[in-house]
Amino acid sequence: MEEPESLKLLLADFALIPGYKVLVHGGGRSATAFAQKLGIESKMVDGRRITDRNMLEVVTMVYGGLVNKNIVAGLQALNVNALGLTGADLNYMRSEKRPVKEIDYGFVGDVKEVNAEILADLIAKGVVPVLAPLTHDKNGNLLNTNADTIAGETAKALAKYFEVTLMFCFEKKGVLMDEKNDESVIKHLNPEIFEKLVAEGIIQGGMIPKLENSFEALKSGVKQVVITRSDLIKMKNTGTTIKL
Repeated sequence: MEEPESLKLLLADFALIPGYKVLVHGGGRSATAFAQKLGIESKMVDGRRITDRNMLEVVTMVYGGLVNKNIVAGLQALNVNALGLTGADLNYMRSEKRPVKEIDYGFVGDVKEVNAEILADLIAKGVVPVLAPLTHDKNGNLLNTNADTIAGETAKALAKYFEVTLMFCFEKKGVLMDEKNDESVIKHLNPEIFEKLVAEGIIQGGMIPKLENSFEALKSGVKQVVITRSDLIKMKNTGTTIKL
């Protein structure tokens, strides 16, 4: 999303996907780069950003502004009628500030409510929502929220209105049997296979919560989840398909 050439290719592929669609994006590298220019330190714990008040201003500018509007403009150039939104826009996603336990993540939001009806109305009218990883608490505060969470919660909420496929994109072709072999894609996963591969140490690290979120989405009515590389999104039978 954050490199002009790769973004251009991704949006061209996304535009070719038939039917109704929603795009959820991040922007972490851009936020880190802008923070550095402003002399603001980026703090991460286990891959999660600590969002103090200064960093909240940065991610709001970068996620809700620069990255989101570049995507919207790129899609409009491809005749995709996109609309960029944060969770505060149309009150489509409300969250609460994450309580402090072992770690204080700052202004990070845990999703509590999704106004799917208004998103479904937009989608049915041919609008393609482009969702930034920002939510709000309905008390005037924006909150930084993980993009995978935004995607999962949106997919679950829209499953009441549409047959939904949730697709997570990352740098590999799918979930791998051997992390050193990019061709060792596990084509299909269900809860039983997942538990077996976790026990064997084949699936580990950050992939575990991503897959746990995938199964939660399926239990909430999402038809299937696909994990694949971003340049393969328009291809059928690609990546790892997850079903119950």
